[in-house]
Amino acid sequence: MSKILIIEDDVTFCKMLERFLEKNDFQVDVSYSASDANAKLKNDQFDLVFTDLRLPDSDGIKILSHIKDEYPTTQVILMTSYAEVHTAVKAMKEGAFDYISKPFNPSEVLSVINNALKAKNPEKVVVQKDPKSAKPLTKVNVASNNSFVSGISSASKKLNEYIKLVGPTNMSVLIIGDSGTGKEVVAKSIHEHSSRKDFNFIAVDCGAIPKEIAASEFFGHVKGSFTGAIDNKKGHFEAANGGTIFLDEVGNLSYENQIQLLRALQERKIKPIGSNKEIDVDIRLIAATNEDLQAAVQKGDFREDLYHRLNEFSIQVPSLAERIEDLMIFADYFLERANEQLNKEVIGFSDEVIKIFQKYPWPGNLREMQNVIKRSALLTMGDFIQKEVLPYEIVNAEHLKPKTHTFSTKENEKELILSALKETGNNKTKAAQLLNITRKTLYNKLKDYNLEID
Repeated sequence: MSKILIIEDDVTFCKMLERFLEKNDFQVDVSYSASDANAKLKNDQFDLVFTDLRLPDSDGIKILSHIKDEYPTTQVILMTSYAEVHTAVKAMKEGAFDYISKPFNPSEVLSVINNALKAKNPEKVVVQKDPKSAKPLTKVNVASNNSFVSGISSASKKLNEYIKLVGPTNMSVLIIGDSGTGKEVVAKSIHEHSSRKDFNFIAVDCGAIPKEIAASEFFGHVKGSFTGAIDNKKGHFEAANGGTIFLDEVGNLSYENQIQLLRALQERKIKPIGSNKEIDVDIRLIAATNEDLQAAVQKGDFREDLYHRLNEFSIQVPSLAERIEDLMIFADYFLERANEQLNKEVIGFSDEVIKIFQKYPWPGNLREMQNVIKRSALLTMGDFIQKEVLPYEIVNAEHLKPKTHTFSTKENEKELILSALKETGNNKTKAAQLLNITRKTLYNKLKDYNLEID
């Protein structure tokens, strides 16, 4: 299988081209800058390089010259939106096999690649599939199969740096971020960067565990220790021994459960319910919350000593609105996953859909985007997701512009909650959306203010 490197700083176009070439049986790698491309060229061997003429840290002519000096058997094809004859002539003189202008159609791409590979290795048989359509390859895209999408925005780069920095340590990490931003994915990435990566990563949704059985879930129990304990059960801490335990929405633990958790973390020992035997556990703790735990500490709802135990190092996961440069990278990733799950072969998104995505605020962050793209991929019968298959609220976001409420001080918090509930007819799910908080958080605040609303 021929291996191709694409060097292109237009992420959406680059991903689309990657997807198209992979569907035509080529092995493809991508770089968004000349510096990254040079590193990949040094560590791998490529049959052909597709490089854009204009890059943020170099240009195609310099890359071409470097490749011809260092890797003379690698063919180079330049591509650009600036179809200048003198540049094309210069590229050919420098050793480029060919030069094509964007947008270009699929048959042209395959023809140029096949000719380049035949010239490199005349006896090599190159497989060429007939493209499904003659649609020009413009700004549409796809994604990689990695579970963690690193992104190229400054917010994503900072997040990645923190993950790489804290990952190899044994420090407890508190991940803070809005609902749907991918806090568990960040936790898994920290685990994968640690020496514990070959042991279990156990994720626990603290909001889904009733306080009455939390001790059993965390520490296990022995048969007959209480009604319903029909067998021995291993708890999450013992299951995570040697690895990492991830406590999602840790702020939802009851005060009693917080005390039990703190004791286990301090002593690194657990005792299953009904057992007299203590079990040593070697675990790395990562917790996550979308609430203000410091405020909860001040109100007496969350133990300060546990907070400091959890917060040896904190990471703020940016919202999708804070990493707008990554928007289409995430969209491509979710499209690739949707294709796999639904057995589809959707290539990418129409230009109109890309513009709609870029204007939409994505209040549900990555989780919302994943759901929207999966639904749209299911409804798509052609190669590209079109506007017609998008949910109504996405397409009409500019016209709807629902009023939202934000908490500015503790004094106005109760009034805003009451106002949101009144506007939504006491529909707590819609009220939570207006308040830009989770339904779970809303219930906690209703409890704090003793608001009993049916």
